[in-house]
Amino acid sequence: MPKIDLVAGLLDANEMLAEQNRTLFKQSKVFTVNLMGVPGTGKTSILEKIISSLKDKLLIGVVEGDLYTTTDAERIEKLDVPTVQINTKGECHLDAGTVRKACLDLPLHQIDLLFIENIGNLVCPAEFDLGENARLMVISVTEGNDKPWKYPLMFRRADAIIVNKTDLINYTDFDLKQFTEDMTNINQAAKIFPASATTSSGISDIADWLYKKIKKQAK
Repeated sequence: MPKIDLVAGLLDANEMLAEQNRTLFKQSKVFTVNLMGVPGTGKTSILEKIISSLKDKLLIGVVEGDLYTTTDAERIEKLDVPTVQINTKGECHLDAGTVRKACLDLPLHQIDLLFIENIGNLVCPAEFDLGENARLMVISVTEGNDKPWKYPLMFRRADAIIVNKTDLINYTDFDLKQFTEDMTNINQAAKIFPASATTSSGISDIADWLYKKIKKQAK
């Protein structure tokens, strides 16, 4: 029982900070995306392609979450966008308080779109609200079809899902039709984007979806 109380307390405290983040982002007129997925799905590669597709239309910033390294942040910085690194040193997710501290090092009033690349995990990040406007998940065809049923909370809370590495789909047993049917049962509202960071297939559709959501919020 004490353990359950502790977890509930952590989530309650995080929710309060997430609401503060939401207010901060709204006041700064920043549309914030929580980017999630396991290691190896190609989150950073997808992010690079989305940024390249949108950077002429929007001012973009990035918060990079990682356990220990700065490798992904260094990749993103090469795209000439403001980037802040968070190293959790073993923690399996980002939380609202840590994100808020990172945002102090970003020129939020000069950013239209903020990406928060979360720690590679399909469990913990689903529990922790960061104050984001949208949750964008990346999975890859090499992971198989069972992930939505194994980790339903993550998929249930996603606003959109990018199915990456479709250029390899013929070399896997991934069934896109079955995945789409499964998602209809788990989260019918989630938008599904087949894509490939390698070939850039589907990237423009993702970028257009984000751009429209940003413009809609700005009205």
